[in-house]
Amino acid sequence: MDMLWEGLKQAFRLLATGDRETYRIMLLSLEVSGVATLLSMAAGLPLGVFLGLSRFPGRNALLALVNMGMGLPPVVAGLLVSIVLWRSGPLGSLRLLYTPQAMIIAQFLLAAPLVTALTVAAIQQLNPKLRVQVLALGASRWQMLLLLLREARLPLLAALMAGFGAVISEVGASLMVGGNILGQTRVLTTATVMEVGKGDFALAIALGVILLLLVYSASFIITMLQQRGRPS
Repeated sequence: MDMLWEGLKQAFRLLATGDRETYRIMLLSLEVSGVATLLSMAAGLPLGVFLGLSRFPGRNALLALVNMGMGLPPVVAGLLVSIVLWRSGPLGSLRLLYTPQAMIIAQFLLAAPLVTALTVAAIQQLNPKLRVQVLALGASRWQMLLLLLREARLPLLAALMAGFGAVISEVGASLMVGGNILGQTRVLTTATVMEVGKGDFALAIALGVILLLLVYSASFIITMLQQRGRPS
């Protein structure tokens, strides 16, 4: 308990004193995971809507692939990105390995299937007659899609929350493709693992507490957006 209490005190001390390295790590964590989440929404949202509304040969196989991606281990995502970005790999000439960009790519691979699968579920939960009624009233296809997204906005915001929570808390992929380089690719999760390896459990607990506060803050904002306009 003494170690936990010391970690809590150190966490709030680092935040209150404006420790430069702590805030640099926090901002990089938000930048990498935030961009990866937005990219996963940009790709997963339209793909999920397409899969939720369409019927074509091979659809179930594609859905199974998306669902499998929800359980993709972070280390496997990191391994795939490492192979592609390695200096002898297909994209090695871009020199992206051990950069924040590589971490974003790896986290995108983790978040995109999650967002896609949750979007499919959200669209399929809507009343099937709604689509027909909207089109019968003269709405264009784009207007119909916007209406469906509006009706499914609550589960779609949940997909956003799930995607962000999944990537900001992962460590395996970020460590493999980022390298935990001080001032360049060190984020809260990789820094916590490093401090545990050094035996500095108080600082590791402090970083873990800061990570939890960061995740809670983001979740609180998304929850407020999700619940806006709902009856109390």
